Amino acid sequence: MKKIFTSTVVLALALVSVQAQTRPAAPVKPSDYQFTIVKENPITSIKNQNRSGTCWCFSALSFLESEVIKAKGIKDPALYPDFSEMFVVRKSYHDRAVKFVRMDGKLNFSVGSDFGDAIDVIKTYGIIDQNAYSGLQYGYDLPVQGELDAVLKGYVDAVAKNPNRKLTAVWPKGFDGILDAYMGAIPETFQVNGVTYTPETYRDAQGLNLDDYIGFTSFTHHPFYTAFAVEVQDNWRNSPSWNVPLDEFMAIIDNAVNNGYTVAWGGDVSEAGFTRNGLAILVDTEVKATSGSDQERWVGKADEKPAEKAAVKEIAVNQENRQQWFDEKTSTDDHGMHLYGIAKDQNGVKYYLIKNSWGESGEYKGIWYMSEQFAKGKTLNIVVNKKAVPKEILKKLGLK
Repeated sequence: MKKIFTSTVVLALALVSVQAQTRPAAPVKPSDYQFTIVKENPITSIKNQNRSGTCWCFSALSFLESEVIKAKGIKDPALYPDFSEMFVVRKSYHDRAVKFVRMDGKLNFSVGSDFGDAIDVIKTYGIIDQNAYSGLQYGYDLPVQGELDAVLKGYVDAVAKNPNRKLTAVWPKGFDGILDAYMGAIPETFQVNGVTYTPETYRDAQGLNLDDYIGFTSFTHHPFYTAFAVEVQDNWRNSPSWNVPLDEFMAIIDNAVNNGYTVAWGGDVSEAGFTRNGLAILVDTEVKATSGSDQERWVGKADEKPAEKAAVKEIAVNQENRQQWFDEKTSTDDHGMHLYGIAKDQNGVKYYLIKNSWGESGEYKGIWYMSEQFAKGKTLNIVVNKKAVPKEILKKLGLK
């Protein structure tokens, strides 16, 4: 993100580590909690966005991979799809550059974006298998995009100034040339399991209806049962979310998981209770600034250890304090992840299973346990399959 339709984080457009937001060591630690899985839906392997602000894409594609698994009834993990995140990121870069120039530079231009962006890219351009396009032409095994982001921003800033007082027709080719140099040219065709595809035919072979994916949020500054674009800077496509009361918002998440679907989750992870060790619990502590990787941006350095303390009491979330946090910007558009299950701790408190994109880090090897209160208070928006939404809520929205 930093995004809506989450996901995610805006990288500072510089060649050095970005300034970021994190907090002191949280008063929670995994050894205070014993989790029992209540419901768990299939997910693909843990990925690592590393030093890039592309969580919106990693989480969206993880969500869609689970959708393919469900739609096709795939049982063997060896046959699970593995979509190329950087194909989607690259196409998003191009589309945003065109809009940035059309708007004379009055648009947020960064790598952060939202779930709606990923879905729109796939609708328009298709999708590629990870083995066919890594997007890492610049010599790293994992994404390291600070230089690329800075170069692209400098380029579009120069074009948007329109120094000739008339734009040439070739500036988009120059932009794509930078992308070719850093990310590699996109293959016209590629093979998966012996079958040759184009990006479009590979998308069509996945058995998904991309129009089935809809966003939801829950705020009082817009009327309930209407759709609006959540007002965060990375929602540059103005992707809409349906606005529903908080109890219905949470009911959508639960209904999805309990019926075998998963959820693309976008929200705030700048809370002290969102720890490096795989916990997301809504405790009330102070926030400070630091710098570093995407993970360090939100949860601190690796040598920051949680304080020794028993399981904490959480803030009780309601519609009013949720809105207050958004209005005062203590709930911010930080990160996108993939929600795929439900668990309970030793006290019967409900949690959601969350797949992150920071590699196999933390106590649970890339999985976070997010409390229900954290989800109620700090989720900005979600995307789900329309079939996962309770019928009575769809009826209120005028959807079928």
